Amino acid sequence: MTAVAPTAEPGADPVPAALLQVESLGKSFPGVRALDDVDLDVSAGEVHVLLGENGAGKSTLIKILAGVQKATTGRVLVDGRDVEFDTPRQAKALGISTIFQEFSLVPTLTVAENLFLGHLPGTRGLVARHRLPALAREALARVEADIPPGAVVATLPRSAQQLVEIAKGLLGEARLLILDEPTASLGNRESQHLIELVRALAGQGLGIIYITHRLQEIPKVADRVTVLRDGRRIATLPVREAAEGRLVELMTGRSVEDLYPTRQCTPGPARLTVDGLTGPELRDVSIAVHAGEIVGIAGLLGSGKSAVGRSCFGLDPMRTGHVTVSGTPFPRPSPSGALRRGLVYYPSDRRRQGLALNQSLTANITLGSLSAAGAVRWGALNRRQERRVADEYVGRLSVRPSDPGRRTELFSGGNQQKALLARGLIRDAAVHVFDEPTVGIDIGAKADIYQLMADLAEAGKAVLLISSDLAEVLGMADRVYVMHEGQVVAHLIGEEITESAVLTHFFGTSETSTPLPGGASA
Repeated sequence: MTAVAPTAEPGADPVPAALLQVESLGKSFPGVRALDDVDLDVSAGEVHVLLGENGAGKSTLIKILAGVQKATTGRVLVDGRDVEFDTPRQAKALGISTIFQEFSLVPTLTVAENLFLGHLPGTRGLVARHRLPALAREALARVEADIPPGAVVATLPRSAQQLVEIAKGLLGEARLLILDEPTASLGNRESQHLIELVRALAGQGLGIIYITHRLQEIPKVADRVTVLRDGRRIATLPVREAAEGRLVELMTGRSVEDLYPTRQCTPGPARLTVDGLTGPELRDVSIAVHAGEIVGIAGLLGSGKSAVGRSCFGLDPMRTGHVTVSGTPFPRPSPSGALRRGLVYYPSDRRRQGLALNQSLTANITLGSLSAAGAVRWGALNRRQERRVADEYVGRLSVRPSDPGRRTELFSGGNQQKALLARGLIRDAAVHVFDEPTVGIDIGAKADIYQLMADLAEAGKAVLLISSDLAEVLGMADRVYVMHEGQVVAHLIGEEITESAVLTHFFGTSETSTPLPGGASA
């Protein structure tokens, strides 16, 4: 089947000829129908976004297309011909390359070694290592990556590793590229660069399936959008018809207006005060968070916003400055000291910094909070009490499936995040610091977490929201600090909090100083 000339502009006509077709695809596990009669087609030169909540069937679908799992019913066609495959190698031979959210790179090897791992150049069993740098530069040039071939992967930032992974996936005869949450842990600038790369690859005739939870990316990257819910295809839309509100309703069955809860903000006394904080990534940062309010910190990747939360919790060193929690000076912040003072911090990378993925959900919910849960008495662990508390928070936070004994790695990102939040809720802390709380989770789980933040504020807790997602900062925060190059460059309140105002300050082009409630200033 011959494809018409592709376009690099999202949503443009005409639509190229079909490269991949999925017809009536189904997948069953014991007691579960993960996919039910799903149809999907992708054209050469098209970016087709696959959208849905966790559990909607996205992962199952791409695992079938990647050769990791085999469909129970239905068929897959490439160029109009039936194909069968049940290994990643067979899928690759058909031109289907999948980049999963968890990279397949070996951290201790160089970029060049990772790119050609498994098919190193050479003859008669001898590796021609002298050819690796040139071959690697050629592969990296396709993804516009200026990365040294000899760099060890572990030393690269996440954004660079993402480009290496894509370059590796494009080696050979790749014709269909599947990207699973490629911008989930990237900042705005890196995400925009990746989106531009994806459009460029589509312009070269590559078919792309792009999975994302970031709805704001869709108009920039997509030609069409397919929405899955409960294992079924709900709709396939051209991007010009895929307004954010409509997509939310298709995914969740509820209105977008329900995403950010409405509440009255009545600030009380200051619960967290930071004055003149300076550290490796920070310069003279001063902020305050009061009881009953949600305060946002916004900024580009590398602006230092996460370092504020980490420093208050004692994870990053302070050179100068003062931290006060609930009116009590906290001269040398440490995690144990922060918890004793009623400050909890939810890290941005839950999988590496917050959870023991090979342990049960119960163990992760109570980790570090066993005494607060009443599960330790006279030095002995009361497992019945530990399980009772875990059951309580699984129900309270709507964790699905509701099985606290299940290994944490088997839960979706949103449910893993809820387990992390439960650990802090057990402590009934006065200050809750959320660092990128909704990265890589679906819209339904986001709504649950936003409601939790609102409930905490209404209960008189102080909530600090550190986020690269501008929409959630605008939707949730009563006040916003904007950071640039380690400094607070703006403090916005009420009607001052607009998308244009925040974006302007992202690049440090202007500075403002609005009085804080209670007369302090930032």
